Amino acid sequence: MGKTFFRPKAINPKATVLGAWLFFLSGLLSLTACDDNEPKAHTPTPLNLTLPPRFPELPQPEDNPLTVEGVALGKMLFYEKRLSKDGTLSCASCHIPEHSFSDPSTLSRGVDGLLGERQSMPLLNIGWVEALFWDGRSPNLEDQAVFPITSHFEMGSTFPDIIFKLNRLPSYPKMFQAAFSSSEITQTRIVQALSQFQRTMISGNSKYDQWLQGKVTFTTEEALGYNLFFTEKGDCFHCHGTLLMTDNRFHNNGLDDVPADSGRYRITKNPADIGLFRSPTLRNIELTAPYMHDGRFRTLDEVINHYDRGLLRSPTLDPLFFNGRPKGLSEVEKKALIAFLKTLTDLEFIQNPAFRLK
Repeated sequence: MGKTFFRPKAINPKATVLGAWLFFLSGLLSLTACDDNEPKAHTPTPLNLTLPPRFPELPQPEDNPLTVEGVALGKMLFYEKRLSKDGTLSCASCHIPEHSFSDPSTLSRGVDGLLGERQSMPLLNIGWVEALFWDGRSPNLEDQAVFPITSHFEMGSTFPDIIFKLNRLPSYPKMFQAAFSSSEITQTRIVQALSQFQRTMISGNSKYDQWLQGKVTFTTEEALGYNLFFTEKGDCFHCHGTLLMTDNRFHNNGLDDVPADSGRYRITKNPADIGLFRSPTLRNIELTAPYMHDGRFRTLDEVINHYDRGLLRSPTLDPLFFNGRPKGLSEVEKKALIAFLKTLTDLEFIQNPAFRLK
């Protein structure tokens, strides 16, 4: 018998081309229908922040620009107690609005009852700070946010635990979707949102600001305090003479002859940095007692007296303090300095609903 071969049917080329086109069109229509049913990708809304008059441009990282949705999420997280290990503390627990987002306690108490090592710094105008914390350990707000959340002295939590807890609430994935075009909650996005919110915490409407704009006049006492502040007699301007009322640098201001806290040295390991701490802003200083990195001074009178006659010599004492030479201020001059410092109080800032949860 001869071999049997399979013989395919004859193919009509025109029919094949037509079928291919029909198949392609049906697939295209199907894809279009699917696209119509899927949620549109959301683009966060850029936040156009209005700065106070004379203020410098606010630095913003390219990978974390201010957005309406990001700031709203950051505000929620700032007051969110689930960021702490036991759900008892939020960022706002140690940065209280009425105290210009600082803590009236000498040292803040963490979740396990442990006291922090240093006084909580006020949170205002920190978008212009290049090295955060008293010792400058963090180069930006995104890095800074990690420390209080994970420190056993403070919130004592972990980011995996926080992410788990936030994912259990329907509102948070939606807010992350709005802020970052993705509902995935990550450590990076948590600290980015917190940082966005904190960059908006700007204080620039004190009596001093209004005076600079020609809207109000100083009293005789305030004017004397101003002149003392910005001249060698009071000599405050070397560290606090900018519009932001801080030079954002590190100084040994004569608190101790042998510093119990080595300050900036912990970060740099440079012996010249022993006992150096970042100059805090003097804006809202009336509201942020106690003062200094360890909260040793309860009143502005104590602070003025320290700089007048209480400076202690040490190898790293800043030359700005003339090696501890007394200034010899009169009681009238001391009161005038305090009167001027109180013109830096911005009640609008601490009452601003944009910075409060309710």
